[in-house]
Amino acid sequence: MNEFLEILKYLLPSMVMFAVVYYFIKMFLDNQVKKQELQIREAMKKTVLPIRLQAYERMVMFLERISPAGLVIRVGSPHLSADQLKGKVISSIREEFEHNLSQQLYISSHAWELIKNAKEEIIKLVHTASGSLQEGAQGPDLGKAIIEQGVAQNNQAISLALNFIKKEIQEFY
Repeated sequence: MNEFLEILKYLLPSMVMFAVVYYFIKMFLDNQVKKQELQIREAMKKTVLPIRLQAYERMVMFLERISPAGLVIRVGSPHLSADQLKGKVISSIREEFEHNLSQQLYISSHAWELIKNAKEEIIKLVHTASGSLQEGAQGPDLGKAIIEQGVAQNNQAISLALNFIKKEIQEFY
């Protein structure tokens, strides 16, 4: 029994000291890991933020390019028939959209949905304008109808998407 107490007299302080050292080392290492994670997140923000802003910029440009007035002016030609202009306009919208498909990785899901809805609304507007024309109408007639219907609808889908994008970008700053 005496020997046991003698061993315990040396062992107990050693165990307490081991527990204290273990606790401090664990706290130190946990803090180091948190610091490294924070540094990695900050580095990623510095890398990803410009890419995200560029994606938003490209989507704003896409929305502006598919606005009815800009689209008709950019794609239209006085020598086209209404059907040819309709095909070119819809083709232009789809090509522009497909060109920017990868940007959905960098923007929010809600923003992407609003952009897709705006694209579909403009395509629907083109079909509606085309359907309202008389047979044998020319490209300028369709262009005028597209612009008039765009003004009448006030480009709501495009405005909604643009406003949401602007609001989302302001959250970065």
